[in-house]
Amino acid sequence: MVQIEETLKKHGLRHTLFRAQILDIFHDSKYALSNNDIESKLENFDRITLYRTLKSFEEKGLIHKISDNNGNLKYAMCEGDCDEGHHHDQHVHFHCEKCDKSFCIDELNVPDVKVPEGYTVVTRDMLLKGVCKECNQS
Repeated sequence: MVQIEETLKKHGLRHTLFRAQILDIFHDSKYALSNNDIESKLENFDRITLYRTLKSFEEKGLIHKISDNNGNLKYAMCEGDCDEGHHHDQHVHFHCEKCDKSFCIDELNVPDVKVPEGYTVVTRDMLLKGVCKECNQS
């Protein structure tokens, strides 16, 4: 619980029981979480509070969004050097088409791409799709 309190403080967020609970859910997960994944781990919660908490966590650099290109949005923990308004999670994401889970592949960086003159890159995302190692072992 001390680590969660320190994490919230480091990112300029006030410690609340709900924020600590959401952060704990992310710490316990090995894959990115959808709203439904998070909601299934909560009891007696307000959806607006959950939405605002996720938005605050993203703005402060605690979590980042992952799109699986099927219109599903998921969230994963940032790896330490992200802060307010500056996400440095330029790693590859992997979406398993068998179990529908999305993973951060921190070891692989999204490559720099030279774009034609006049274009400005705002974000770089790379999503790989296939079968994850857990599903491959089944």
